[in-house]
Amino acid sequence: MGKVGDGYIVYGDEVETLAYDWGDIKILSSPAVTGAERFTFGMVVTKPGKGHDFHNHPDADEIIFVLSGEAEHIFEGEKPIRVRPGASIYIPQGVVHSTINVGWEPLRLLIVYAPTGAEKVLRDLPDCTVIPPSEVH
Repeated sequence: MGKVGDGYIVYGDEVETLAYDWGDIKILSSPAVTGAERFTFGMVVTKPGKGHDFHNHPDADEIIFVLSGEAEHIFEGEKPIRVRPGASIYIPQGVVHSTINVGWEPLRLLIVYAPTGAEKVLRDLPDCTVIPPSEVH
């Protein structure tokens, strides 16, 4: 991680990987990584046919931006919504949701949590394996 002016440039190979059976998360900006105090930013890569179970973030709003791949995003109690690259999904705090990769290639998402803190919960999940930056995943 290199300091540039008043900001930071962070590459994925410089931060730990939060690995799950369905894919990986790289937190690229958070209090622990860049000192950001108002939001957390990261990238998610979800394997074909996989996704994360229904969950919520009781203390943070979330924005998901679809970079590549195809997915079904589901708000609890609603019909799945097909999303493709360019989609921005806003999830208010506490809203239960899930995202499933329905394509043949990895699904790449950018995520933002505001305020920070949701990244700590992700790291502490029982099915999470934390892979240090020195072990590119």
